[in-house]
Amino acid sequence: MLRGPKLSTMARRNLWRHKRRTFLTLLAIAFGILLAVIFTALQDYSFSQMIDTAARMGTGHVTLQHPDYLDTPKLALTLQGGEALREIAIEDRDVLRAVERISGEILIATARDSYGGYFLAYDPTQEDTETLAFLEGIVEGQPFASASDSGVILGRILARNLGLELGDRVVYRLADRNGEIVGNLGRLTGILDTGAPTTDGGLCLLPIDTVRRVLGYQADESTQIALVLSDSRKSAAVSNRLERQVPSQVAVLTWDEVRPELSGFIAMKVGGARFMEMVIMLLVAAGIFNTLFVSVMERSREFGIMMAIGHSPGQIFALVMWESLWLALMGLVAGAVLTAYPYFALSKEGIDMSMMIGKGTEISGIGFDPQLSVGIFPENLFWIGTAVIVATLLSGLYPAWRAARVQPVETIKLV
Repeated sequence: MLRGPKLSTMARRNLWRHKRRTFLTLLAIAFGILLAVIFTALQDYSFSQMIDTAARMGTGHVTLQHPDYLDTPKLALTLQGGEALREIAIEDRDVLRAVERISGEILIATARDSYGGYFLAYDPTQEDTETLAFLEGIVEGQPFASASDSGVILGRILARNLGLELGDRVVYRLADRNGEIVGNLGRLTGILDTGAPTTDGGLCLLPIDTVRRVLGYQADESTQIALVLSDSRKSAAVSNRLERQVPSQVAVLTWDEVRPELSGFIAMKVGGARFMEMVIMLLVAAGIFNTLFVSVMERSREFGIMMAIGHSPGQIFALVMWESLWLALMGLVAGAVLTAYPYFALSKEGIDMSMMIGKGTEISGIGFDPQLSVGIFPENLFWIGTAVIVATLLSGLYPAWRAARVQPVETIKLV
């Protein structure tokens, strides 16, 4: 009578009785793994980069703001006690940085023309390129020296439309908490180019203390506090923890709540990729099923003899299922070998899509990087491996059931 270890050994040897068939099946599994891993890795890297860039463009991975500010972004809807809120946030294990910001609509004017846009006021002593992506896009001039600087930084397209050059005077006007129009005079100290026409055509960066003075805000008053996390996937967990710690008049929002258009785009793309991966897995499973089913049909007489000498239907069923498991395990190894070099090459060099993706392509105000790279999340790699094993075992169920139902008297007569 065969026990578990002997069934396992016999199953492994059975697979190599038809080397060509087994090799082709393993190649199909490996190719399916290659496609699944590369597609998923491209998505994981690209979308995580987009989310991080969006977070560093003003709102953070998690945002603290007035409960009504999301629906009605008025400068009258502010947060008080910003420093205390920052201290609460930064104590969370997943929060790397917490910075105060003021944002809203603005009118930029010169002696010749005026344009509307939106502004973001920040503290240059607290922020850098790790928290504010716009600082990476400054192509002319310099960032602010202090929070009370008199400078203005404009998007490249906006500065061009206004006919401004570095050092020129700029008048900007805002609506304060009472709806009154207030203004200030500054000089253009920087021009930024993000690659997103919407942003470059309407963005104005200002020093936060200067804006507080113009709007009549208190020293620790702002419209939002942006939190930068170690991992964007932890946004929901951080939000849930902070909701229990901050005052009830403070809303704690995740990046997908603040940017629903970006969240919807990512969800649509991920859903489409998951569907394609399911199709790939079904095709691979069909190939595995064919291999196992043909193998069972060819060995009907062999199974009949085994049952005639005392093996139970359960042992025959287990033997075929062991063959399925061995196929899955060897397929995973073959998939790892086949995927290793393409994944390594793409992670180092990426794919230049600049010929297919035009300059200035943007999604939700975020410039799209034409240099695609890969970087798969460990949990997604785990689920791909699990899916391969499950699909292979499911493919072996029916052939194993057929093998266990052979009639010894009938099958032994077969030649």
